[in-house]
Amino acid sequence: MSVVVARAPLIQVRELSKTFGSNRALDRVSLQIHPAEVVALLGANGAGKSTLVKILAGSQRADGGEIYIDGQPRQFSSPLSARRVGIVAVHQQINEGIAPGLSVAENLLLDELCKPDADFWLNRRRLLERAASIAAGLGLVLPLEQPIEHLGLAERQLVVLARAFALQPRLLILDEPTAALSDAEAQRLFGLIDTLRSRGVAIVYISHRLSDLQRVADRAIVLRDGRLAGEFSARQLPEAVHAMLGQALEGHAYTPGSVGRKVLGARGLQILPRSRRFDFDLHQGEVVVLTGLLGAGKSEIAEVLFGLRKAVAGSLQLDGMDWLPGSPRAAIRSGVFLAAEDRASQSLVPDFSLRRTLTLPFLERFTRAGFIRNRAEAAAVEAQVAALGIKTAGIEVPMSALSGGNQQKVVLGRWLLGEGRVLILDEPFQGVDVRARREIGQLLRDSAGGRATLVICADVDEALEIADRILLVRDHAVVAEHPRAGLERATLVAALAGSDASENPFHATPRSRASA
Repeated sequence: MSVVVARAPLIQVRELSKTFGSNRALDRVSLQIHPAEVVALLGANGAGKSTLVKILAGSQRADGGEIYIDGQPRQFSSPLSARRVGIVAVHQQINEGIAPGLSVAENLLLDELCKPDADFWLNRRRLLERAASIAAGLGLVLPLEQPIEHLGLAERQLVVLARAFALQPRLLILDEPTAALSDAEAQRLFGLIDTLRSRGVAIVYISHRLSDLQRVADRAIVLRDGRLAGEFSARQLPEAVHAMLGQALEGHAYTPGSVGRKVLGARGLQILPRSRRFDFDLHQGEVVVLTGLLGAGKSEIAEVLFGLRKAVAGSLQLDGMDWLPGSPRAAIRSGVFLAAEDRASQSLVPDFSLRRTLTLPFLERFTRAGFIRNRAEAAAVEAQVAALGIKTAGIEVPMSALSGGNQQKVVLGRWLLGEGRVLILDEPFQGVDVRARREIGQLLRDSAGGRATLVICADVDEALEIADRILLVRDHAVVAEHPRAGLERATLVAALAGSDASENPFHATPRSRASA
């Protein structure tokens, strides 16, 4: 159904097309975006959303079609040329928007530092004052002089968002902006979006979280297979999802898993010198979710279990025996696996093929006398691709050729190759569409019988969808436990809001290098 907006458009896209080899990523897409509106851009993984965004932001050139700004034709040769007319994008891969080796303050001012007449490099005091002003204007508390790599993924996302807002854009493109944020941080972001909209800024908002779209979107534009599949009002989001997937989105009913014996136990575990001690158990066949606000310590708990971080105090037991992993290698040999939060930098190797990515931790299994048995490796990978429903042109394609949802399936499939006792997944649903999220969740359920599964998840709806039990983390400790059966969303949100940190949800603290 088409939606008519009365205002003159800020940007018009006419017959935009883009091809990569034999893949037609965009096929004659036309749309309009108006000032002071938030447009949700919907599409399953591989629908063409990221390609459209990159063309609008100057990162890629279209093969055909035209772009008009204020009625005037424009061509963008670089992100800088797009920014000159007020188009600013925050891409899904947050690490693309930061400069490692520079401080948080320098990253906040990166666009200004690149100007020929910038003197911030010479005037450190002025640089810090300007960065502090940007942070304060958004209610951010950031360690400005810390190296950016000392921050976690969520904090880095806040830095990139703050830099984009400071550029005073006319069109702001946000690609999965809440992917690394908890519910409290997301609500604060929505308030900032409302402020920008009231100032006449147009916003393109890409998200697979329907609750986000219901909160911020004025209308929705849907892409499917590189083509425009329809435009819908905010009240027609169910129809928009139908157009996105090509089928109605059915409700997801919670089905409890079959819980077996205890696999892993923690007693008196203490993560930081000033944090409280806590206990928890993980059982075979169940899926347990760790949830909490930004900086609560969810990932740090996982790092202790995986040998990336040493606990201050406490003990661990694995299958009834005392156990303490001294390194990730030791954890993997014991059957404790971790798929890290930042998929791009912590789970994928640039230019590695799907095959090599999937078998990387267990390459010894396919090696004899120092040589890889290629047929055995390929057979195992083909079987895993089929079992997980990974959409790919072949097992030798680079990981960069796969959509976000399929990349996440490869990361999951990698650890399912091993005979694991504990599988830890840190934010496994970031940047994947609704269908892929359901598929990944079902894969976890179907394979959970022989192990314990621990999922770190900041999004309340995702936590409720996947969990048998939910552990609430606050100040680097598990402070409450909620069985999933009968648990209402409002109850969980209220429990999360009970943290003092919710009063300043954008407070960011530096993390250790081990966790960065």
